[in-house]
Amino acid sequence: MTWLQALVLGLVQGLTEFLPVSSSAHLRIVSSVFFGDDAGASFTAVTQLGTEAAVLVYFAKDIWRIIVAWFTTLTEKMSARSREMVPITDQVTTKLPIVTAGGPVPYGLDEDRQRELDYRIGWYVIIATIPIGVIGFVLKDQIRTGARNLWLVSFMLIAFALVIAAAEHYGAKRRSIEQLTNRDGLVMGFAQCLALIPGVSRSGATSSAGLFLGLEREAAVRFSFLLAIPAVTASGLFSLPDAFEPAGEGLNASGPQLLVATIVSFVVGYASVAWLLKFVSKHSFNWFVGYRIVLGLVIMGLLAAGVVSAT
Repeated sequence: MTWLQALVLGLVQGLTEFLPVSSSAHLRIVSSVFFGDDAGASFTAVTQLGTEAAVLVYFAKDIWRIIVAWFTTLTEKMSARSREMVPITDQVTTKLPIVTAGGPVPYGLDEDRQRELDYRIGWYVIIATIPIGVIGFVLKDQIRTGARNLWLVSFMLIAFALVIAAAEHYGAKRRSIEQLTNRDGLVMGFAQCLALIPGVSRSGATSSAGLFLGLEREAAVRFSFLLAIPAVTASGLFSLPDAFEPAGEGLNASGPQLLVATIVSFVVGYASVAWLLKFVSKHSFNWFVGYRIVLGLVIMGLLAAGVVSAT
């Protein structure tokens, strides 16, 4: 891999990771069409660490609040169970404080409701991450080889564009993030597994599932971002050793090139997060549907003409 390739692919990763257009498909397409070879699934997974770092920074306050609420509430619930064996006169009646970066927050109706929501979201993210962790580990070899066939990638770009369009059309978009349920988390978690196939899009799959479940567009996107953090981080760290020696033929990135590509994806990805959240508050995903279909058809045309190789 050359430095130009590393910079371009890092830029592509940052631009497309959070849009419902599939960053893995774009890295696969750009590396093949412009550089004549596949950058590889491991390179993709590692550069995704940059974009996930952007999510961590952008949602730092929300993530910190969820973590604190999860541990605090879990501790409180465990303490409540242990107090069941203690005489009423000896039981502690004070609540645990909500602790934030600015210190303890006094309890009130709004704080209680927020803490309960954050506690539930923490559990939803944990539960929803299990499916992709299991399926990703079992199918890791297929993901790195056969799933990167450009015929499959272009087909999934078109097919899932229709799924996104259907979600926009049929989704009620009435439920806020405060109305998330365990079922929502589990369904969106299984939908995330589809993103293991380049061309589907992680944000497209999970957000579409959220829309089908009746969530507001912005609520579906926000939970989609949070849901991706553990899965993408684990995938990137797991793939780090393989990125230096990719299985089979492909572009081989050096350590400094991987680092620079990841930093570029972080900077561009941070801007993409902010832009997408503002965009979906006023516009539908249908803007991306046409783009996916056109791109899929173009790649199919290039494959049929023999301009690029499918593998």
